Amino acid sequence: MPNRCSAPPFAQAAVSSRGGCLSGFVLPPLAVLVVGFFLVLLSLGSSPTASVSASVNLSGEIVTVVPPIEPAPVARPIQSNGTITALASLFTPEVRYWTVAIQSWAVASGLDPNLLATVMQIESCGDPVARSRAGAMGLFQVMPYHFYAMDAPYDPDTNALRGMSYLKRALEAAQGDPGLALAGYNGGISVISRPESTWAAETQRYVYWGRDIYQDAASGSSESLRLQEWLAAGGASLCKAAGQRLGISDQ
Repeated sequence: MPNRCSAPPFAQAAVSSRGGCLSGFVLPPLAVLVVGFFLVLLSLGSSPTASVSASVNLSGEIVTVVPPIEPAPVARPIQSNGTITALASLFTPEVRYWTVAIQSWAVASGLDPNLLATVMQIESCGDPVARSRAGAMGLFQVMPYHFYAMDAPYDPDTNALRGMSYLKRALEAAQGDPGLALAGYNGGISVISRPESTWAAETQRYVYWGRDIYQDAASGSSESLRLQEWLAAGGASLCKAAGQRLGISDQ
């Protein structure tokens, strides 16, 4: 059950400055407005911030507003040959239901969408409101203490953000080894540096399932014997609940 934390959202800010009268002149209100407006235009012409806008209110104040920072457009995942990264077809329908979202999350985090799908497969099988006996929540089974106070833990985007943040840290600690990263995601990053024999049984099982499922997906295989084994070992009931939740199950 992962630990994660990530940066807070961008803040927006506005900056204002006050303008004054021209020395030695007493101008009527309308003239003050006109002169102030042209002074602002002149100052903007020499400013490197071309997007700054300004206005003069009825009291003669010159108000300069800096627009909020817009987030950069999100690109779709691109492989080295220029094609869009595809999600393997071997995942269960409940996980493939989230294909568009998984690809978007993968781009935002720089992670392989098939690795994200592998984690989702084992953790919740795509059930956005799954909850474990230990209290882990949502698609990526995030523990409550890894959310910010203002977070909605079961919101898919929020849940993915917290999950991906920790998965990325685990992958970095594992020096890119996906199996070790899965161990860190489940058992805590500290297990990565320890012998596998010292891991909790749950973590050993987690890596047993996840390592091969991910390798099959990353290789482009259309099926995974390890995934079928996971389903037979109890994963099918998790997926059945997810299918009913998502409205894609007949039962």
